[in-house]
Order: sequence, then structure tokens, then C-alpha cells
Amino acid sequence: MVKNLIFTFLGLAMISCSKETQPKPSGELRLEYPQPKYQVYSSPCGFSFEYSDFARIHNAKENCWYYIDYPKMKAKVFLTYFPVHQDLGLHVKESEKMVYEHTIKATAIDTKSFSYPERKIFGNFYELKGPSASNLQFFVTDSTRHYVTANLYFNSRPKPDSLAPAVEYIKKDMLHLIDTFQWSK
Repeated sequence: MVKNLIFTFLGLAMISCSKETQPKPSGELRLEYPQPKYQVYSSPCGFSFEYSDFARIHNAKENCWYYIDYPKMKAKVFLTYFPVHQDLGLHVKESEKMVYEHTIKATAIDTKSFSYPERKIFGNFYELKGPSASNLQFFVTDSTRHYVTANLYFNSRPKPDSLAPAVEYIKKDMLHLIDTFQWSK
């Protein structure tokens, strides 16, 4: 009996001396995107800009409604052109309304105005922080005849931490789009 007890004790001691299992820390997927190479897009609506070759431009509903598709990110930047007929204030108000509709979910909204008088480019760039449906928006106008608005949307649930790398990549593309934006008419 003592002999069986000793063998049982030694057997349990040998089994229990294995490595202790450790829980793995939760990790996030690291997303890296290629360096953008830009190409020119000329719209029949009277403007042009450069966009990343990582994206594709599609004509949406009408001739002056577009979206820049980022298929690997499941994101789209919707661009809409409006001719201005003494209703610039209405267009600006509508753009701001679209931005501030997200205040329910957004934790902050950073607004940056830009002005390139030599190219007749004026507008605002909005960056919405937090779990809002749209993270980036802007409008561009010449203040007399043309108005373009753009909104970024992801085809996924808004999770700021997970989307941050994609938002940052598209933000750089959108700022480059504004920097290269030109009216052709």
C-alpha cells in the first residue's frame, strides 16, 4: 500500500512538472498599405484631381456623382458636384449639417479651413473622432460657380481603433486630392 502511494505520488509529481500554460495577450491585426502612386482624374463636370492607384473611381448615379472605392479597406469616398446658382450658402449649410449629424456618436470634430486663391479653391476639411459613421468629410468650392463635397464611409461597424490605419491612409489621400484639385472650366 505504501509502495502504491509512493508510485502514485511520484507519477503525479512528474505529470505536474510540465510547463504552466499562459494565456496569450489579445493582439490587433497590423494593417500596412502600399505607398500611394497618384494618377490624375479629370471629371466631365469641370474639375480634376489626383487620387491613389490603390483606389478605383466609379461613376455612381448621375454624371457628377462619384465614389472612390478602396476595395481592400471596404471604404468609399463619395464625391458629389453641384453647380452654384447663387445658393452657395445653402450648399455649405447642407455640408455642415451632414458633418454635425454625427455628433451623436463622434467624440470630437476637428475642422480645418483651406484656401488656395491662385487656383480658386476654398473649403473645409472635417475629421470626426470616435465611433461615427463617417470619419472624414470635406467640401471644395470656387465660391461662385462650383461646389464639390466628399464623405468617407466604411462598409463595417465603426470601430475607431480597428479603422485607424485605414482612416489615416485615406486621410492622406483626401488631403492630396484637395492639394491637387483644380477647376477646368
